[in-house]
Amino acid sequence: MARNREFDVDEAVDRAMDLFWRRGYAATSLQDLLGELSIGSGSLYAAFGSKDKLYARALERYCSLQAGGIAERLEGATEVRPAVREVLVEMAEADLADPERGCLVVNAATERGGDPATVDRVAAAMRVLESALAGALERAKARGELSPDKNPVELARFLTTFVQGLRVVGQAQLGRAFVEGAVSTALRALD
Repeated sequence: MARNREFDVDEAVDRAMDLFWRRGYAATSLQDLLGELSIGSGSLYAAFGSKDKLYARALERYCSLQAGGIAERLEGATEVRPAVREVLVEMAEADLADPERGCLVVNAATERGGDPATVDRVAAAMRVLESALAGALERAKARGELSPDKNPVELARFLTTFVQGLRVVGQAQLGRAFVEGAVSTALRALD
Protein backbone atom coordinates (compact mmCIF):
# COMPACT_ATOMS: atom_id res chain seq x y z
CA MET A 1 0.00 0.00 0.00
CA ALA A 2 1.34 3.43 -0.93
CA ARG A 3 1.91 5.92 1.85
CA ASN A 4 0.02 9.18 1.81
CA ARG A 5 2.10 12.31 1.44
CA GLU A 6 2.72 13.81 4.83
CA PHE A 7 3.41 17.35 3.67
CA ASP A 8 1.62 20.13 1.85
CA VAL A 9 2.98 20.23 -1.72
CA ASP A 10 2.01 23.89 -2.27
CA GLU A 11 3.72 24.93 0.94
CA ALA A 12 6.78 22.91 -0.09
CA VAL A 13 6.90 24.70 -3.45
CA ASP A 14 6.65 28.07 -1.69
CA ARG A 15 9.46 27.16 0.71
CA ALA A 16 11.62 25.84 -2.14
CA MET A 17 10.89 29.03 -4.10
CA ASP A 18 12.13 31.10 -1.19
CA LEU A 19 15.29 29.00 -0.87
CA PHE A 20 16.09 29.12 -4.61
CA TRP A 21 15.35 32.84 -4.59
CA ARG A 22 17.74 33.50 -1.71
CA ARG A 23 20.55 31.16 -2.77
CA GLY A 24 20.16 30.43 -6.47
CA TYR A 25 19.80 27.10 -8.18
CA ALA A 26 23.44 25.99 -8.14
CA ALA A 27 24.07 26.99 -4.52
CA THR A 28 20.98 25.11 -3.32
CA SER A 29 21.87 21.49 -2.74
CA LEU A 30 19.48 18.59 -2.48
CA GLN A 31 20.34 18.45 1.23
CA ASP A 32 19.44 22.14 1.59
CA LEU A 33 16.06 21.45 0.00
CA LEU A 34 15.38 18.40 2.16
CA GLY A 35 16.22 20.39 5.29
CA GLU A 36 14.15 23.42 4.27
CA LEU A 37 11.15 21.28 3.35
CA SER A 38 11.60 18.87 6.28
CA ILE A 39 11.13 15.85 4.03
CA GLY A 40 13.18 12.87 2.92
CA SER A 41 14.62 12.40 -0.55
CA GLY A 42 12.01 9.77 -1.40
CA SER A 43 9.21 12.24 -0.68
CA LEU A 44 10.89 14.95 -2.73
CA TYR A 45 11.35 12.63 -5.71
CA ALA A 46 7.83 11.21 -5.39
CA ALA A 47 6.26 14.67 -5.28
CA PHE A 48 8.48 16.57 -7.73
CA GLY A 49 10.62 14.11 -9.66
CA SER A 50 13.91 16.00 -9.32
CA LYS A 51 15.58 19.19 -8.13
CA ASP A 52 15.15 20.59 -11.67
CA LYS A 53 11.43 19.91 -11.65
CA LEU A 54 11.02 21.42 -8.20
CA TYR A 55 12.93 24.50 -9.39
CA ALA A 56 10.61 24.73 -12.40
CA ARG A 57 7.56 24.57 -10.12
CA ALA A 58 9.05 27.20 -7.81
CA LEU A 59 9.83 29.51 -10.72
CA GLU A 60 6.33 28.97 -12.11
CA ARG A 61 4.86 29.85 -8.72
CA TYR A 62 6.93 33.04 -8.50
CA CYS A 63 5.93 34.08 -12.02
CA SER A 64 2.28 33.42 -11.30
CA LEU A 65 2.34 35.50 -8.13
CA GLN A 66 4.20 38.39 -9.75
CA ALA A 67 2.28 38.50 -13.03
CA GLY A 68 -1.12 38.08 -11.42
CA GLY A 69 -0.63 41.02 -9.11
CA ILE A 70 0.69 43.30 -11.84
CA ALA A 71 -2.02 42.39 -14.34
CA GLU A 72 -4.74 42.88 -11.74
CA ARG A 73 -3.47 46.32 -10.78
CA LEU A 74 -3.10 47.48 -14.35
CA GLU A 75 -6.52 46.14 -15.39
CA GLY A 76 -8.25 47.87 -12.49
CA ALA A 77 -6.51 51.21 -12.93
CA THR A 78 -8.66 54.23 -13.66
CA GLU A 79 -5.58 56.09 -14.90
CA VAL A 80 -2.82 54.08 -16.55
CA ARG A 81 0.22 56.32 -16.16
CA PRO A 82 0.06 56.46 -12.32
CA ALA A 83 -0.62 52.71 -12.22
CA VAL A 84 2.41 51.94 -14.43
CA ARG A 85 4.56 54.24 -12.29
CA GLU A 86 3.30 52.55 -9.12
CA VAL A 87 4.08 49.09 -10.49
CA LEU A 88 7.60 50.12 -11.56
CA VAL A 89 8.37 51.85 -8.27
CA GLU A 90 6.99 48.93 -6.25
CA MET A 91 9.28 46.50 -8.09
CA ALA A 92 12.25 48.76 -7.49
CA GLU A 93 11.32 49.17 -3.81
CA ALA A 94 11.25 45.39 -3.35
CA ASP A 95 14.75 45.12 -4.78
CA LEU A 96 16.04 48.08 -2.78
CA ALA A 97 14.64 46.50 0.40
CA ASP A 98 16.29 43.13 -0.29
CA PRO A 99 19.01 43.59 -2.92
CA GLU A 100 20.68 40.25 -2.32
CA ARG A 101 17.48 38.46 -3.19
CA GLY A 102 16.50 40.50 -6.23
CA CYS A 103 14.01 39.14 -8.74
CA LEU A 104 13.77 35.39 -9.22
CA VAL A 105 13.05 35.82 -12.95
CA VAL A 106 16.21 37.89 -13.45
CA ASN A 107 18.15 35.46 -11.28
CA ALA A 108 16.85 32.51 -13.31
CA ALA A 109 17.65 34.21 -16.62
CA THR A 110 21.22 34.96 -15.61
CA GLU A 111 22.00 31.75 -13.74
CA ARG A 112 20.16 29.23 -15.91
CA GLY A 113 20.26 30.81 -19.36
CA GLY A 114 21.52 27.52 -20.79
CA ASP A 115 18.53 25.53 -19.55
CA PRO A 116 15.77 25.52 -22.20
CA ALA A 117 12.95 25.00 -19.68
CA THR A 118 14.12 27.95 -17.59
CA VAL A 119 14.55 30.13 -20.68
CA ASP A 120 11.01 29.24 -21.79
CA ARG A 121 9.56 30.05 -18.35
CA VAL A 122 11.43 33.38 -18.16
CA ALA A 123 10.30 34.30 -21.69
CA ALA A 124 6.71 33.40 -20.81
CA ALA A 125 6.87 35.60 -17.70
CA MET A 126 8.14 38.51 -19.75
CA ARG A 127 5.38 37.98 -22.33
CA VAL A 128 2.77 38.08 -19.55
CA LEU A 129 4.18 41.37 -18.29
CA GLU A 130 4.33 42.74 -21.83
CA SER A 131 0.73 41.69 -22.45
CA ALA A 132 -0.51 43.30 -19.23
CA LEU A 133 1.29 46.53 -20.05
CA ALA A 134 0.13 46.52 -23.67
CA GLY A 135 -3.48 45.98 -22.59
CA ALA A 136 -3.27 48.86 -20.12
CA LEU A 137 -1.67 51.11 -22.71
CA GLU A 138 -4.32 50.17 -25.29
CA ARG A 139 -7.01 51.21 -22.81
CA ALA A 140 -5.12 54.42 -22.09
CA LYS A 141 -4.94 55.18 -25.80
CA ALA A 142 -8.67 54.55 -26.23
CA ARG A 143 -9.41 56.95 -23.34
CA GLY A 144 -7.10 59.64 -24.70
CA GLU A 145 -4.46 59.23 -21.95
CA LEU A 146 -1.90 58.16 -24.54
CA SER A 147 -1.14 60.00 -27.75
CA PRO A 148 -2.73 58.44 -30.88
CA ASP A 149 0.72 58.13 -32.49
CA LYS A 150 2.04 55.88 -29.69
CA ASN A 151 2.22 52.13 -30.25
CA PRO A 152 1.10 50.35 -27.05
CA VAL A 153 2.86 47.08 -27.94
CA GLU A 154 6.20 48.80 -28.64
CA LEU A 155 5.88 50.79 -25.41
CA ALA A 156 5.02 47.62 -23.50
CA ARG A 157 8.13 45.91 -24.88
CA PHE A 158 10.25 48.88 -23.89
CA LEU A 159 8.80 48.92 -20.37
CA THR A 160 9.21 45.15 -20.02
CA THR A 161 12.87 45.51 -20.94
CA PHE A 162 13.21 48.51 -18.64
CA VAL A 163 11.70 46.55 -15.73
CA GLN A 164 14.33 43.83 -16.05
CA GLY A 165 17.09 46.43 -16.02
CA LEU A 166 15.43 48.10 -13.06
CA ARG A 167 15.50 44.80 -11.19
CA VAL A 168 19.24 44.47 -11.84
CA VAL A 169 19.81 48.07 -10.70
CA GLY A 170 18.03 47.20 -7.46
CA GLN A 171 20.46 44.36 -6.87
CA ALA A 172 23.37 46.67 -7.66
CA GLN A 173 22.20 48.91 -4.80
CA LEU A 174 22.42 52.16 -6.73
CA GLY A 175 19.81 53.71 -4.47
CA ARG A 176 16.36 55.19 -4.48
CA ALA A 177 17.28 58.48 -6.22
CA PHE A 178 18.84 56.57 -9.13
CA VAL A 179 15.75 54.38 -9.48
CA GLU A 180 13.28 57.27 -9.19
CA GLY A 181 15.15 59.21 -11.89
CA ALA A 182 15.19 56.20 -14.19
CA VAL A 183 11.46 55.54 -13.69
CA SER A 184 10.63 59.20 -14.42
CA THR A 185 12.67 59.09 -17.60
CA ALA A 186 11.10 55.81 -18.73
CA LEU A 187 7.60 57.18 -18.16
CA ARG A 188 8.36 60.11 -20.47
CA ALA A 189 8.17 57.55 -23.29
CA LEU A 190 4.41 57.66 -22.69
CA ASP A 191 4.26 61.42 -23.42
